Amino acid sequence: MDTESQLARLGLFDARVPRYTSYPTAPHFNTTTGPAQFAGWIRQIPAGSEISLYLHVPFCRRLCWFCACRTQGTTSDGPVYAYVETLKAELALLRQYLAPGVRLSRLHWGGGTPTLLGPDLIADLAQAVFAVAPMARDGEFSVEIDPNEIDAPRLDALATAGMNRASIGVQDFDPEIQKTIGREQSYDITRDAVEMIRARGVHSLNADILYGLPHQTPERIADSVQKLLSLSPDRVALYGYAHVPWMSRRQQMIPSDAMPTPQERLNLFDVARKLFLWDGYVDVGIDHFARPTDGMARALANGALRRNFQGYTDDPAPVLVGLGASSISRFPQGYAQNAPATGEYTKLIRSGQFATRKGHTFRGEDLLRARIIEALMCDFRVSRAELLDCFPVQESALDAMFQAAAEQFGDMVRLDETGLSIPEPGRPLTRMVARAFDAYDLSKAGHSSAI
Repeated sequence: MDTESQLARLGLFDARVPRYTSYPTAPHFNTTTGPAQFAGWIRQIPAGSEISLYLHVPFCRRLCWFCACRTQGTTSDGPVYAYVETLKAELALLRQYLAPGVRLSRLHWGGGTPTLLGPDLIADLAQAVFAVAPMARDGEFSVEIDPNEIDAPRLDALATAGMNRASIGVQDFDPEIQKTIGREQSYDITRDAVEMIRARGVHSLNADILYGLPHQTPERIADSVQKLLSLSPDRVALYGYAHVPWMSRRQQMIPSDAMPTPQERLNLFDVARKLFLWDGYVDVGIDHFARPTDGMARALANGALRRNFQGYTDDPAPVLVGLGASSISRFPQGYAQNAPATGEYTKLIRSGQFATRKGHTFRGEDLLRARIIEALMCDFRVSRAELLDCFPVQESALDAMFQAAAEQFGDMVRLDETGLSIPEPGRPLTRMVARAFDAYDLSKAGHSSAI
């Protein structure tokens, strides 16, 4: 039986599974986690430690149809100014609870479109952030940049504020595909943005590109990847487009009959992956690629690669604090998520309390299973010795979990005395193998295609 037939037999082309940027996944968060618990977890961050900080800017000048993120359109700057004032109030509140000497290992502005902020707002917001905690010596300040929504004054403000990594969304360079997904962005505009970014001394560049888009063919994705490679990004995320029009209303603008089949999606991924590897990039996890000199490739080689709500990361900080509407924080104790609606978020922060509306406190086997899933997603292997050393689990219980996965996936996984691993032919199944260690009821949440 060939590999594709084995993958089909195991259900790859029919399954819908989590992306596992957290465990448990966000649909299993509950409303018992609120502002008081979030404040308590902030207080427990040790003085002098390093944390990550994520700021969510939910506004866009135009709403791309393919996007399922928490965003809202605005044609005026009034709501943006008001939102930044709320973010500054949330930062001031955070400062009240944070121990002295905390520094930022990572600072990321995401969205939405953070570059919708004008130069004055960029400077104002950055000043408010660094009044709470300065960057660590080797810290990384990254910003998501829309090439259609950037200019020299805004890039000057970001560079002055300390941005040292930029992230650009490409999706696909094919004009027909761009028109179909509501994201028209020419190669020339993207190239010009990259040149402006690098001219300001920002030499670390991330890029996102999608496979599984409507009208996408192997020839079209190959052309888009080659255009992207000409820009020489340091990291690339090759995400599978999740077509979920029943969850994201704007995706109803995209014709479902133009979508590639699951088998075609796998082929599109393989075409793009081969081009990145031929150009010298390193495979990172299930869908990222990095130059060998990039910190993410080094983290992979050192066994320090991690996974969070932004995908793969080389960030070593144990705490990620998310600010802004819908942002999610991760603590050693659990997860906390802000109110998703901008209005409710603003009302809570302006009343002098944090905006936490739901979350999850780790219990039982959560941390054990989270580590198994993260290790599989990052390294395609999980160490039996590490788990027995770090978690209160009986050998027999752990072996039973591994054995169940081995029986389910056969020779697409490998089980021996060192632990469980996924050899290369089985790696398209990685999210499904991870699901085998998920103790929560997945029938209650909609998820994206396994490929």
